[in-house]
Amino acid sequence: MTMSEKRESPLAKAVRETSGVVLAECYQCGKCTAGCPMARYMDLTPNQIMRLAQAGDDAALERLLSCEALWYCVGCLTCAQRCPRQLDPAAVMDVLREMAHRRRKIPAAARKILAFHKAFLATVEWGGRMAEIPLVLRYKMNSGDFLSDVFLGPVMLAKRKLPLLPHRIRGRAEIRRIFATCRKGTRP
Repeated sequence: MTMSEKRESPLAKAVRETSGVVLAECYQCGKCTAGCPMARYMDLTPNQIMRLAQAGDDAALERLLSCEALWYCVGCLTCAQRCPRQLDPAAVMDVLREMAHRRRKIPAAARKILAFHKAFLATVEWGGRMAEIPLVLRYKMNSGDFLSDVFLGPVMLAKRKLPLLPHRIRGRAEIRRIFATCRKGTRP
């Protein structure tokens, strides 16, 4: 165990154990934020999230778990590619997003994002791959956002941009087994 690991907060320890990222190694250069395509939409930038996670006190944890930025991260890994310390801020955001979800601290602005994630995963579990029409139907039902793009679907169907029937793969049973294993929290 390194010296920085001995002095880390419980939050920093949880992040390290789950993601492998040692928060104390971040020296706040800001390259993660400079490269992040979503930073302009975030209430906290990636380097601010790293800094608050380093602090790890109760106030920092509360601020982190209630911020919208965790949900706006698209996981493109630009932050990890640019980090001179080879850290992975996206993985830190994943850990914090899971913590927020477990504690039911999802900001109102992020509820549609969570509805989309759930719809996407349910669609993949059902058919073995992503399918647009089942995805949109599940998202609309989960989010209650029925009318925001009601005219887009018929246009896309007319232009043959959406397949009417989803393609289902042969290995659906294996996909369902993977999902079941993930729900249990164990490895296959």
